[in-house]
Amino acid sequence: MREFGYERVHDVPGAVALLGAEPDARPLGGGTNLVDLMKSGVERPGLLVDVRELPLDHIEPTPDGGLRIGATVTNSDLAAHPEVRRRYPALAQAVLAGASGQLRNMATVGGNLLQRTRCGYFTDLSKPCNKRTPGSGCSAVEGEHHNHAILGATEHCVAVHPSDMGVALAAFDAVVTYETVAGPGELPIAEFYLPVGDTPHLETALPPGALITGITLPPTPFATVSRYRKVRERASYAFAIGSIAAAVDVEDGVVREARIAFGAVASRPWRARAAERALTGGPVSADAFAAAADAELAAARPLPHNGYKVTLLRNLLVAVLTELTEEAAR
Repeated sequence: MREFGYERVHDVPGAVALLGAEPDARPLGGGTNLVDLMKSGVERPGLLVDVRELPLDHIEPTPDGGLRIGATVTNSDLAAHPEVRRRYPALAQAVLAGASGQLRNMATVGGNLLQRTRCGYFTDLSKPCNKRTPGSGCSAVEGEHHNHAILGATEHCVAVHPSDMGVALAAFDAVVTYETVAGPGELPIAEFYLPVGDTPHLETALPPGALITGITLPPTPFATVSRYRKVRERASYAFAIGSIAAAVDVEDGVVREARIAFGAVASRPWRARAAERALTGGPVSADAFAAAADAELAAARPLPHNGYKVTLLRNLLVAVLTELTEEAAR
């Protein structure tokens, strides 16, 4: 591990000043991803800026009926908050599915957003990886890739984003707020994560030296009937091999609006907009749900060993939408 400096900060301006002055600085929340990557030699920051004591640990309603979630709120507190559970249950379910209680107690909302998109080759310093060393190649394309991307990937990287929380945030059109030395800014979650392209080492659209201060969830009344479903290879905590966050607004047997996002299929949480368009104005039926899934997954480009994900995601979408519409009808 590279020798590094450490500074604990108590206010946002102080944190932003340190992050803006040192190009190799990283904010440190719970450290559940960053410290692991430092131990393996993948991340080599020159300075850690400990942000855990910043006054960003609150969840509060917004004037328009949404929710504002501070960046240092722990995953445990996020999942347990009564307004999150009531207004956006899929978000609470996603956080609970993401990690053990010990990790949720440490991990923060801001850190979850910034965890690296990665696979085993990313953390294996003996193997080429374009995310770790740009231009070196992607070992997974010809190697072990059964849990890798089927949507939005390129030959430069086929790793999938590991966040469960991010999938629910994508479905609900969350907005990420941040501070820099130049002032505040915000990014819709759809723009926060960059596409792979030929620069997979660039993962977010945050400006250099930016500090995430929170997430805003816009009002989505029908999100009170929402669900997150995760499929993994073992019963204990593990990354998803496929997941879905969904909410649907139904009136008189017709879908008025749907929100759907997939996880473990791309380098970022994947908003299923083609499926949403196919559902809107259509009937509530298993056939319609399957057709919507097919519309989204028509763009899938699976590798030799992960084609099963197409069927998995199709079945997940049909099952979850069927459950949600039946629940709404009751």
